[in-house]
Amino acid sequence: MKKRKIDVAVISDVHLGTYGCHADEILIYLNSIDPKILILNGDIIDVWQFSKRYFPSSHMKVLKKIIGMASKGVLVYYITGNHDEMLRKFSGTVMGNVHIVDKLVLDLDGKKGWFFHGDVFDASITNAKWLAKLGGKGYDILILINRALNWGLTKIGREKYSLSKRIKNSVKGAVKYISNFEETAINLAIEKGYDYVACGHIHQPKKELRENKYGRCVYLNSGDWIENLTALEYSFKRWKLYQYNHDKLAPFFADEEIKNMDMQELINTITSNNPITDGNKVEDNTAE
Repeated sequence: MKKRKIDVAVISDVHLGTYGCHADEILIYLNSIDPKILILNGDIIDVWQFSKRYFPSSHMKVLKKIIGMASKGVLVYYITGNHDEMLRKFSGTVMGNVHIVDKLVLDLDGKKGWFFHGDVFDASITNAKWLAKLGGKGYDILILINRALNWGLTKIGREKYSLSKRIKNSVKGAVKYISNFEETAINLAIEKGYDYVACGHIHQPKKELRENKYGRCVYLNSGDWIENLTALEYSFKRWKLYQYNHDKLAPFFADEEIKNMDMQELINTITSNNPITDGNKVEDNTAE
């Protein structure tokens, strides 16, 4: 099967290093596409919950795949999020085709796209980071419980069920928070004159044309690879919301070169094939 050629692919909230991460599925997806630009819109590696006891080879293979794509000419932008905020000290650094940035502006066929993770809008992170980290731990536990529940439901022939989605949709505060997040991003993007604004952070995939009295803008959210397994794709001058569970990509599992590697081989390959060019910086094309 041929890989799908697309101009831009955007993924976020993969949370490598957590039990909820669907590493095999994201690897299948990455092996199904051939993008010119890959945007990693925050929370790819979950540093908040990182543990030496849990970082399986499947998670390492995702990192290897991304580096492999960059080595083959794909322009990779790693936009920092809150769970990988430690990378913000390296913002502006270039490692081959990999650029570490805090936000990004791209010209897409004469239209401007504004990309950032979105945690800047989250008061619990900016004002009480300890509370946000505690919430992250609780979310990870909820995902583990949900997996056990879905295993049982599958065994008896029932459809899978998302506890976290149920909670988000039933708690008025959560619904209001998501609505406020989207509204803030849209209003700012219209004010700054952007045609597209793409975020992550809230794990709510969406593509929607929105407008206010000052103008209009397409709001995009790449969702996550914990519950929704979604991405954004740009080709033929339009955006598409990709949903893994609606596509059949079983033949794409892993590149043969990394499929059977053990953890030590993966680490050795990543460190040896990732030369760092000190002093190189990304062009200042980020939003003010």
